[in-house]
Amino acid sequence: MMTRYTPTAIALHWIIAVVMAGTFALGLYMQGLPLSPSKLQFYSYHKWAGVSAFLLVLVRLIWRMGHPAPAMPGAMSSAMQRVAGAAHTILYLLMFAIPISGWLMSSAKGFQTVWFGVIPLPDLVARDKTLGEQLHLLHQILNYSTLLLLIGHVFAAFKHHLVDRDDVLIRMLPWASSQHSSTSSEKVS
Repeated sequence: MMTRYTPTAIALHWIIAVVMAGTFALGLYMQGLPLSPSKLQFYSYHKWAGVSAFLLVLVRLIWRMGHPAPAMPGAMSSAMQRVAGAAHTILYLLMFAIPISGWLMSSAKGFQTVWFGVIPLPDLVARDKTLGEQLHLLHQILNYSTLLLLIGHVFAAFKHHLVDRDDVLIRMLPWASSQHSSTSSEKVS
């Protein structure tokens, strides 16, 4: 029985985590800046990272379809397994919804998204100031919802490691050995 994620899944997990955290932090930082060429450049970086995160999540989802996640620990109740599955599904939905809401917002506000300053993406909606403000609010709500869910995700991973003493955290760490993960699983069984 497989007890670890594939190296590709692990790499995508951590790359997406870093890109999302950086994009969120940049989004918070740039909002308070006065209008300037620097602020506009930060917005471009933010959009580049958002498009990149969207594509990485798409790759991760495609990879996941061919390489399922390891089974949940046997000691985990079926109710908790359903909660964990629902949380992961919601995270995937949010990781798609956030960049799409940002792209829609940029389109509605009249600012085309140009990935890495080279590849122009088509506007998804016509310019509409009211819609742009509504999409801005939606983008913020989605981001803060994701932040709350990710905090729960991290706490759950540490709970598994420190309280349940199973391999849920270890199997997603890039530096953990397969042998350590197998040994942890055997202790739980």
